[in-house]
Order: sequence, then C-alpha cells, then structure tokens
Amino acid sequence: MKHLKTLVLVTAVVAAGGGLWLWWEHERIHPSTDDAYLRAHVLTIAPQVSGAIDRVAVVENQHVEAGDLLFEIDTADLEASVQAAQASYDAALQQTNAAITDLSSVSAQVDSARAALTDAQNAYDRTEALFNLNDVSQAALDQATTARDQAQAALDNAQSALAAARERAGTPGRDNPAVRAAEAQLTLAQINLARAQVTAPVSGWVANLDLRPGALVAPNMPLFSLVEDDAWWIDANFKETDLARLRPGQPVTIGIDMYPGLTLDGTVQSLGAGSGAVFSLLPPQNASGNWVKVTQRFPVRITLDTRPDDPAMQLRVGASASVTVDTSGLDDGQ
Repeated sequence: MKHLKTLVLVTAVVAAGGGLWLWWEHERIHPSTDDAYLRAHVLTIAPQVSGAIDRVAVVENQHVEAGDLLFEIDTADLEASVQAAQASYDAALQQTNAAITDLSSVSAQVDSARAALTDAQNAYDRTEALFNLNDVSQAALDQATTARDQAQAALDNAQSALAAARERAGTPGRDNPAVRAAEAQLTLAQINLARAQVTAPVSGWVANLDLRPGALVAPNMPLFSLVEDDAWWIDANFKETDLARLRPGQPVTIGIDMYPGLTLDGTVQSLGAGSGAVFSLLPPQNASGNWVKVTQRFPVRITLDTRPDDPAMQLRVGASASVTVDTSGLDDGQ
C-alpha cells in the first residue's frame, strides 16, 4: 500500500511537471498579451473658411460615405467676395484694353512725327541746295534747320511716350500681370465659396459632434472627429522577453473584449522601434535615484485580416483586445 501511494505521488508530480512544461512551451511558441487596443485613423474635421454654421447635415455616431455633406457655412459674405473679385477682374481687363487702345494712339503719333521729320528733312535739303546757289538767304536756311530740329525733337518725344505707354500696358489680354492677379483673387474667392460646404474626406463614423446652426467657426478650428472605417489595426504591447520570436508576417489570433466569443485573424505588421516608456511625456530617468528593473513593453502593430460578419458588432476605436501570435513557423524553418 505504501509503495502504491509513492507511485501515485511520483506519477502526479511527473504529470504536473509535464503539464507545466507543455504550458511553458505553448506560451513560448504562442506569445500573447491582453495589453492590446483596437485602432483606426481618426480625422479631425475643421473648416477652411470662417462664418456662421448654416446647416449641420449629420448627427453623432452617423456613418457617412466619402463626399457626403457634413455641414454648411453661411455663404452671404463669400458670395459678396466673389462678386467683388469678379468686378476687380473685369476692371483690370478693361484697363488693359484701354491701355492697348492708348498704345495704338501713341503709336500713330510716332508715325505722324516720323512723317513730319521726313518732310522737314526734305525741306532742309532743298533750302540748303538753293542756299549753296545763293538763291535763298541765310535766314531761310536757318528757318529750315530749326523746323528740321523741331521735327526730330517731336519724334523723340513721341517715341518716349510710346515706350512709356508700352510699359504701362504690359502684356495684352489675360496674360497681363494685373489681369492675372485679379483672376487669381477671383479664383481664390470661388474656392472659398466652394469650401463653405464641408464634405467627408473618407467614409467613417462621425464622433464627438457638438456643432449647432448659428455657431461661429474659424479656419482650421477643430469641430469634431471622423473615425475612418477602412484601415483597422491592433496596437499590442508585448513584454520585451516575447520579442525574440516575433516577426512581421506571423499569423495572429485576436479576441475583442466587448464581443465575447468573437475571434478575428490578423498579421504582425511591424515591431516598435522603442518601448512605450521612451516616448512618454515624462520618460523614466533610470540613471538617477533608486532603480528597480522593470520588464519593458514594446508596441507591435497587427493588421486585421478579417472583420466581424455581424453588422451589429461594429469595431470601435480604443476597444480592449487580446492577441496571440503563432511563432511556430520559426521552428518549421519558415
């Protein structure tokens, strides 16, 4: 009887040791953590123009598609800005056309002055020839010389006026700098008018909405959030002693705490370059004071390969999760 008890005790110890070894081996090959949370891209919705909210087209937790209207800003001031910019553009175009017309007039004056100089030069040449034959007096030659010099001066003045007119006119039509500047202001005013309607940049869920008609908003003023429904992942914080067997591409089994019994599939995407403590607001100063060694945790990003089939099981940012990584491929040579 005594030998039987001893045998039973030894068998129990061996069984317990074997079970403990199997558990340790399983944990080594399948590292897991419940320090994991569901993540998604969260966009901050902000207007690009100022004004009063005219209409809010969504409600809290509503799902929207990319391009759906979120809210509208009153457009009275923006429409007036477009009209003012349009008037400035029209005025700049008219001024350019007027300058071109003035340029044509001044150019005609140059042609007239050049013709007058030609006539004065011909008259001077005839008078000089007659003077050399003693057929006209010195006074007549002096008068012809003065007329020629005055015609030359008039041509010089006309050419200077033409150069100044060309400088003022610049490039004709819409290529004129003043017209391009007015057109740019008009385009900006039209863009701001279009920005009065704020649409969803991506599909997702409206969150943290506290916006009402009549509220005054300013450019880049955060109003609410939009949780994107496209890319979801898990940020899992593993102990540093688990990282030796973790590799990108390894399969992961995921459990979401809010949905007991639900199991999702994932894949290790990347391992963090530093522990969470390093990037905290107040990182630990281990080189000063008393020091106690604490096992650090490193973030591991895990992509979700599957989603819940039940629409009622909506994924929610920040939900707690449990993840288990299958690292058996390392032992299989994969």
